Amino acid sequence: MREHDALAYHREGRSGKLEITPTKPLVTQRDLSLAYSPGVAEPCLEIAKDAAKVWEYTARGNLVGVITNGSAVLGLGDIGPLAGKPVMEGKACLFKKFADIDVFDIETSETDVDKFVDFVAALEPTFGGINLEDIKAPECFDIERKLKERMNIPVFHDDQHGTAIISGAGLINACRVTGRDIASVRLVVSGAGASAISCVEFFVELGMDAQNIVLVDSKGVIHDNRTDLNEYKRQFAIKDCGMHSLADAMVGADMFLGLSRGGLVSSEMIDVMAEKPIIFALANPTPEIDYEETYKRFPDAVIATGRSDYPNQVNNVLGFPYIFRGALDVRASHINIEMKIAAAKALAELTHETVPDSVTDAYGDVAIRFGHDYIIPKPFDQRVLWWVAPAVAQAAMETGVARCEIDIEEYTEQLHRIFGDVLYPVMRSLVRRAKKNPKRIVFPDGVNLKVLRACEIASTEGIAVPVLLGRKHEIKTAAEQVGLSSWIETVETIDPYDSSLRDVYAQTLYELRQRKGVSLTQARGMMNHANTFGMTMVLEKHVDGLVSGLKAGYRETMLPALQIIGIKPDVKRATGMYMMVLKDRLLFFADATVNIDPDAEILADIAIQVADSVVSLGVHPRVAMISFSNFGEQRYDETKKVKRAMNIVRDLRPDIEIDGEMQADFALNKHQMDEMYPFCRLTDAANVLVFPTLTSGNAAYKLLSSIGGARAIGPILLGIAKPVSVLPPDISVDGIVDMIAYTVRMAQIEHSE
Repeated sequence: MREHDALAYHREGRSGKLEITPTKPLVTQRDLSLAYSPGVAEPCLEIAKDAAKVWEYTARGNLVGVITNGSAVLGLGDIGPLAGKPVMEGKACLFKKFADIDVFDIETSETDVDKFVDFVAALEPTFGGINLEDIKAPECFDIERKLKERMNIPVFHDDQHGTAIISGAGLINACRVTGRDIASVRLVVSGAGASAISCVEFFVELGMDAQNIVLVDSKGVIHDNRTDLNEYKRQFAIKDCGMHSLADAMVGADMFLGLSRGGLVSSEMIDVMAEKPIIFALANPTPEIDYEETYKRFPDAVIATGRSDYPNQVNNVLGFPYIFRGALDVRASHINIEMKIAAAKALAELTHETVPDSVTDAYGDVAIRFGHDYIIPKPFDQRVLWWVAPAVAQAAMETGVARCEIDIEEYTEQLHRIFGDVLYPVMRSLVRRAKKNPKRIVFPDGVNLKVLRACEIASTEGIAVPVLLGRKHEIKTAAEQVGLSSWIETVETIDPYDSSLRDVYAQTLYELRQRKGVSLTQARGMMNHANTFGMTMVLEKHVDGLVSGLKAGYRETMLPALQIIGIKPDVKRATGMYMMVLKDRLLFFADATVNIDPDAEILADIAIQVADSVVSLGVHPRVAMISFSNFGEQRYDETKKVKRAMNIVRDLRPDIEIDGEMQADFALNKHQMDEMYPFCRLTDAANVLVFPTLTSGNAAYKLLSSIGGARAIGPILLGIAKPVSVLPPDISVDGIVDMIAYTVRMAQIEHSE
């Protein structure tokens, strides 16, 4: 079945896995004249005058050549260039998928080292970098060395350096887990091909002592009395001391690195290793050891393999896309050792960060934390892009191989935008502000597993000081389920049923609601509800804000907020706002949750509240008052209401950039707006859409979420007198952290007023 599926995948539809797509429009005669003759002559002449202009006017700066002769394809051996082409196309797909890098794959039948080098070197004007692939050793060493000497663009043989960098990151963390100093690690390596030699060389660059390394090839230990060694193996030959077999070498070893073939290492060989052994068995598809048996017998071992179905997969896709991304973006002339070390260290450090839901969901919804089973990031962790590429770019600039200087902070934001994370700069700014003065935030859903994980992140990163409501033993049990046993001991937890504040809060609630049908006895009973208790905590200023909604729901959370805390004195109604995250833009929708059919005054109030909220997020609001009509085309009660609301906002708040009434498609298309309605006051496409009714707002955000590919964050509750955030039931842990940061920021603003 697998063979059939793989063949069908490559054959069906358009054969293969690649196509070329223009990046500029080609739909009119004008487009054609610009793309080709006569317009194309202009960039040609500019490049002829200044060769550096090629980076500005062509795709060279984002183009990598993946080149092979098919002499060592995957685990298939010397199958030739034609048979290796599917692998090269696959490599091109990975470049594009993970780092948005374009690739031409080139397969040549040339096996002579010098002729191969001549062929590739002649291609330099085409590419921004060269990825050599699947070329057998020892020729691959000579080819890469000679090309690096001749070419002024990055040349990178991934079979050598990719495995070295990823396993190097694993080595750094394995030493942390087992309490070792890398300089004292005694390493045994099974295999002495391109990957093995490169790994050993890289480990030495990371600080390992070359005297502590023993290489073993198919003929035994590589020692100085052997006469069959090439120059690359000989540099790691040890003194012949009677240790000739792999089993001999394993005695007392701290670490085993396998880049050979499956089944070579027995449990008895691991028995004689040092305590807490580090085992990187990277042969594919069968590792040098039996993973399950080894894990059972040696639970304190740190084990990595090349397989995706075991923890700690050493996968080259964690390296080459991001290393080239960073190198290309500073127009590096080479990929040097400092850039490789920067990549390895960035990967190692990333594993110490909290793993987002998007990653845990992709791997079976199992909690992932730094430790024996997580020393290397997961291949589908999108964060690798903005950890590794900036580190590589920074190292290139620091070592003088970059042709241009970039601001690393701005570059990181740019990388987020490549993959549609337009929310990143907003949330980064929000989190940074929250950390300057973290506030006490109460969580009525204190037993919820997602809330606990989000609170751990928020408190550990200094965003907020969480206060959890619920039965203390239930909170403790829930925390243990998600591996937060030690953290929960440091967090304030309050049981509303057993709190000394219960009667005090009941009296407060009674005084607030005694003329609205609430007796003192009823007020005491209402304190059993965590949301009511939490809202009263906020009112009494025992905490600075509240985040809730997962258990009680939106209405049940909003109602006590209105009854106990009330709305701000300068607003007419509470309202709800959604942040809609699209690939290329961030939009704000209101009202989609609270006000069913607001009149013009309420609609104006909603627009002002949302605009001010958007400003607090560090975004300049451009408000469009949405209707089915554009600027008086249709004269109905609703369009008149929307226009009147817009005028009210202009009178009350002339600082707000607002216009309407207008249709949503015009609001979001500045070019179309300028063409049809050049008098529109919006300076760019609208980013705040205020809808005339709850029906239209609710439908718009749900349609955009369901079929438009947008991520909806919210509803964000506005207009409440104190910071209160309501969580939707399907929110992720990351989303809760974002809402915590937002709530802290609102509390900071309130306290500064």
